[in-house]
Amino acid sequence: MREDTEIRIPRDDERIDVTDLKEVDYWTEWFGVSEERLRTAVASAGTVKDDLRVYLGLP
Repeated sequence: MREDTEIRIPRDDERIDVTDLKEVDYWTEWFGVSEERLRTAVASAGTVKDDLRVYLGLP
């Protein structure tokens, strides 16, 4: 986790913005994946939360 430990809930909780590092922290915790895995998933499946959930094999 980064030095600033505040995890901010994203403005849009249906899409992932990997350019916002606080959102990256939030979504890595939410999905239970590393930052690298999240970025790979976004590159492959897009930014929609449900699409990422399916891509990551989560219920």
